Amino acid sequence: MNSNYDQNQRLSSSKLVLYSYWQSSCSWRVRFALTLKGLCYEYKAVDLVKGEQFSPEFEKLNPLHYVPVLVDGGVVVSDSYAILLYLEENYPQRALLPADPQRRALNLQVASIISSSMQPLHMLSLLKYIEDKFGLEERLLWAQSNIEKGFLAIEKLLKDFVSRYATGEDVYMKCAADDIFLQADVFLAPQIAVVTTRFNMEMSKFPTLSRLYETYKALPEFLASSPERQPDAVH
Repeated sequence: MNSNYDQNQRLSSSKLVLYSYWQSSCSWRVRFALTLKGLCYEYKAVDLVKGEQFSPEFEKLNPLHYVPVLVDGGVVVSDSYAILLYLEENYPQRALLPADPQRRALNLQVASIISSSMQPLHMLSLLKYIEDKFGLEERLLWAQSNIEKGFLAIEKLLKDFVSRYATGEDVYMKCAADDIFLQADVFLAPQIAVVTTRFNMEMSKFPTLSRLYETYKALPEFLASSPERQPDAVH
């Protein structure tokens, strides 16, 4: 991978099309994974603030009105977890899941905790509802308590496995003949980035996750997929 990440992502003639919003952590996971796999794609911005996710055109792609959505020729996949599994099966280069069954299950477990038990509980629509009902302070406390619960669980799960990355020593671990990157990292990196800035989470309680995040921040693929580098970013 080289410094042409952004150009490759935005000007690609690939059949892969990603509907994304720059500040969406779910979209960030998919952007990160696509970049790690070296897959070019066309970026189509969906402005969630303007409500473009409720347009008739987007509803045909995802009736839930959420990003991200990946279009691969005639195949349409929504939900970041489903998209990453789809990419693993159809674009196996630079695999995101280890071949070892135990480590594979651990990666899927961490990804599931983030996508099912953490991120949905601090979605902007839910937080707005809580703020309207109970006030701004309760909104922040709700988000922080649920994020802390998830991070504590992940910290315990990874402490006996973690090396430089979530369950391996290198970004691309050699396992048999395959180059392996960890799906757990793809979910963890954007999650940590978002909650530390948006919800002022104190990460000192999670030394393993804090050390991982320092490593993620040095990855060109992570930086290239970050919100501020997307075409629809507002600075």
